[in-house]
Order: sequence, then C-alpha cells, then structure tokens
Amino acid sequence: MSHVTLGIERLLGEKRPLIAGRRVGLVAHPASVDRRLAHTFDLLVAAGADVRVLFGPEHGFAGEAQDMEPVGGEIRGPGGLPLVSLYGATEATLSPTAAHLADLDALVIDLADVGARYYTFVWTAVLCLRACHRAGIDAIVLDRPNPLGGEAIEGAPQRDAFLSFVGLLPVPNRHGMTIGEIARLAARREGTADALTVVEMRGWRRGMTFDELGAPWVMPSPNMPTADTALVYPGSCLIEATWASEGRGTTRPFELVGAPGIAAAELARRLDAERLPGVRFRPASFRPTFHKHAGRSCGGVQIHVTDRRAFLPYRTGVALLVALRAAAGGAFAWRRDAYEFVTDVPAIDLLAGGDEIRRGVESGASTAELAAAWADGERRFAEARREFQFYE
Repeated sequence: MSHVTLGIERLLGEKRPLIAGRRVGLVAHPASVDRRLAHTFDLLVAAGADVRVLFGPEHGFAGEAQDMEPVGGEIRGPGGLPLVSLYGATEATLSPTAAHLADLDALVIDLADVGARYYTFVWTAVLCLRACHRAGIDAIVLDRPNPLGGEAIEGAPQRDAFLSFVGLLPVPNRHGMTIGEIARLAARREGTADALTVVEMRGWRRGMTFDELGAPWVMPSPNMPTADTALVYPGSCLIEATWASEGRGTTRPFELVGAPGIAAAELARRLDAERLPGVRFRPASFRPTFHKHAGRSCGGVQIHVTDRRAFLPYRTGVALLVALRAAAGGAFAWRRDAYEFVTDVPAIDLLAGGDEIRRGVESGASTAELAAAWADGERRFAEARREFQFYE
C-alpha cells in the first residue's frame, strides 16, 4: 500500500496542525490502522496528541459484538480513557451527546468502510458530524479506500420514507464513495460543512479495488472476515431481511446462503440460469453455530466470484431473493421483527430503500424486471455524486 497514503498517515504528517495543541476525541474500531497495522489510537498517543475520550461504533471499539448487539455505555478503554458506545440499546445512543463532546476541540473519525450503504460506519460518521456541528467543534474524518472501488454504482437511492441507520441519506446500495466523500455529501446537504474537515488520501484512484492496494485486510466487524466478504456483501446482506441464513455462524458469512429444507442443487441451478456476470453458485450444505438456524443443516449455495470487475453484487443479491422464494415455496418468509431500531417498516424495505423489491419478489417478478426499476436512479446518482468526490 506504499502508493496510497491514508488519512491517518497524512494527519500525523503535514496535517498535524489539525490536532496540535487541541483536545481530541477518537471514533475508531479494529480496522483503524495504518499500513503497518498500528492502531490510530496508539499512533495519536505516540505523536503526543491530547486524546481525551474514545468512541466505539456498532460492534464496539474492539469489534467484538455481533450484529445489532447493544454495546454497554461509558466504560474505560485503552489508556484508561473514557470509552463511549455509539451503539447501545436505543436509537438515542447512536450519536455522541453534548456532554460527551464538552471537553473537546475536535473529534477524529477513522472508520474503515466496505462500500455498501447498509454498513453502518458511514452513518456513525454522519451522526458524529451533526453532533460536532451542534457543539461547535471540528469533525476530522480520516479518509480510507472503498474496498469495492469508487466507480461502480448499483441500486437506486432510498426514498425519504425508507431512511434509517442503514442509510441516513439517499445513496445507492453500492455507492462507490469513500467515507470522506459520504461525509462531504452529508455536510453540503445538511448545512454542516463548517464543522467538517476531510483528510484525503493521496494516491488512491477510483478504479482501485482492495486487492490492488497490497494491504492486509483487518476485520472491521466480526462477520466481515475478508475482502471477499465485502465484495458480496452489498447483495447478500439482503438475506438478513428473510428467514434464510446469510451465513452468519459459519466461516464464510455472506458467501453462504440457505435454509433448512432448501434443495441446494435446485437453488444453484436457478441462480446459474440467471447468467449473472462474474459469479458461479456451488450447491452447499452448512450448519451455523449461532444466529439463524443455529445447529441445523441448511441447504443453499456458496457464492464464488470469478471476475471481480464484472461481478454485480446487488443484482446478485436480488437474484438470490427471487431464487430462494421459488425454491422454498411456502417456507419463504420476510423478517418481521425490529431492524436497526425501526419497527414499522419491514427490514427488506429498509435495505432495498423502498418496497418495490419486496412487492416484486412476492408477485413473481424476474431479476431483470426488478433491476430495470433502479437503472434510472443509478444514472441520476452517478451524475449527482460528482460534486462530492475528492478523487478523479
């Protein structure tokens, strides 16, 4: 990764005046590291920064908690510093409070993202930006690569009625932006630009995917173990909104998909018949050790990406929904319980950004018919996002 200089590396170099002599807080997780795998907190302390408080996003500062598992409130973190959870038992815990920020001049935000709108770290950054704006302090976002690259877009931005913590602002499911660019989009649309400083990368190009960076992968959350997981996640995360397993509780989360009673070979045949680009589906049997269907044998498929640049993860995820409904018959069901603090909108509608996917799958629409409905939204967003881009 010697050809890409991360935001944290620039902050400790020519951008050091941003934190010199200032009281700072830090929002970070396990993947907040430099090219040598040194954690941002340790780097800031070694550089003499006056770090006063730490904040952990979903999954916690240490990255131990499972999906949607509340993390306890204020405790002590590394160095004996106060450690505040930004993912507790209520929606109110998602933002730092005025009291949390009262002793700070700036809040440093260094979170590795995976390029899918549902992954909540970008929205933690946006909520922190809003809080900093209200408190009159600076939000310093340290930019990092989008592991899926910054060119391809998939899916239409959500409609306003479907905004949530898996998408606080209308962006596509695969948005092709960095966390710094999402913060810039939020700042301009919400009038919080006075509080935002993005420390851009140097040397990153939009066409780069993670395998081209020459960097080790660090898990930003427990079920994102590899860059391959991140590649399929914009599609197979949709399975969270069904009764089927998205592979949590296995060694290949989001690459394995299935449920008890599914005929694996039939599901694979249906998916291969879609002729989706850059992917094949292998019939698979797996038994999750936790999460959905724990201890039960599931029939399904493993997603094998054969061409990373041609692969369309979101379209593939919608094809999985179509094929699962056909293969499962009456057993197919949508998730009905609360999803990311929302109780009155189905999880699939929050993830898809509207009710079109759910209604289309229920009516027997094809993957091609469903994909045609989001093409215009992709085109409009591709044009609109240009003003928020740092990297050409």
